[in-house]
Amino acid sequence: MHVGVCHIQLRLPENGTLKDKRQVVRSVTSRTRQKFNVSIAEVADNDHHQLLTLGVSCISNNSRHANEVISNVVEYIQS
Repeated sequence: MHVGVCHIQLRLPENGTLKDKRQVVRSVTSRTRQKFNVSIAEVADNDHHQLLTLGVSCISNNSRHANEVISNVVEYIQS
């Protein structure tokens, strides 16, 4: 069994409040979960309204597949 793990840090310069950030976090995490069936959560920078740090993980029987899923998630979030 192989575990794919990724740490993604995003800057949100247009966000003015933590409420705006929460809306972005909910949207990104729910869409990513539905599309890729991965575990995703905000893991740091909870008090900074212009920084977002996400942790993503997946489990697979094949390390190549786990890396592929994580790479696809990163590309999806960057777009």
